[in-house]
Amino acid sequence: MGKKLLYIDPIYCNDDLDLFAEQFRQSVDADTAVDVVSLGEKPGPLHLEYSCYEVMAMPDIVRLVKKAEEEGYDAAVVGCFYDPALRACREVSQKMAITAPAEASLHIASTLGESISIIVGRQKWVPEIRENVHKYGFSQKLASIIPLEMGVLDFQKNHSQTMERIRSAARKTLERDGADVIVLGCTAELGFYQQLQDELGVPVIDVSLASVKYAEFLVNIRQKLNWTHSKRVGYQSPPEEEAAAFRLFAD
Repeated sequence: MGKKLLYIDPIYCNDDLDLFAEQFRQSVDADTAVDVVSLGEKPGPLHLEYSCYEVMAMPDIVRLVKKAEEEGYDAAVVGCFYDPALRACREVSQKMAITAPAEASLHIASTLGESISIIVGRQKWVPEIRENVHKYGFSQKLASIIPLEMGVLDFQKNHSQTMERIRSAARKTLERDGADVIVLGCTAELGFYQQLQDELGVPVIDVSLASVKYAEFLVNIRQKLNWTHSKRVGYQSPPEEEAAAFRLFAD
């Protein structure tokens, strides 16, 4: 049985969609199709480094997820390492699996090693990422969060320079912090994991790929075992009449 996934790049720009799509095509199973979309090209944030930008994007993320389920997708990925609106998206979906890069990569990394180091862009990101690590229950596995002082839009500008900065940080945390798994804590760090992994000899998790593979896994266990997000407590959906009354899903 095939799987149809939607990867949402939660910014207002289409520039990187082909980059993500090509990486996903090389990584998913033969029976998995991944469509990659952004929030459109209307005025809006080109990254979510600031919490206020994240909040601005959330309504459009929720609407896209709702529309994706109506269009028959099996899973959706909210493609930012802050995991914006993840709980809200699970509320508005009925059967569709929903995940995001931090949740997915931390679950995978915690299975592959004992001590996780997350390499991020800026010091600004560290508090929210640390909160998510704690929220997901992985604080005891966290060796360090290392900022490179690079913004989201910097990672793909000069690949050799980006690689060198990530490599230096990764080697430092392996030696200093005792990490044995590296998580590249930004979706814009796409395309660097394989060379680093080969050089360092430890798992290096590309969080965009991790989220898509985790979504595949969630769809597979739903298709085979009917395990999906529980609607009994935290992911309970809002009453349809309430949502309709104030046009929750209106554009």
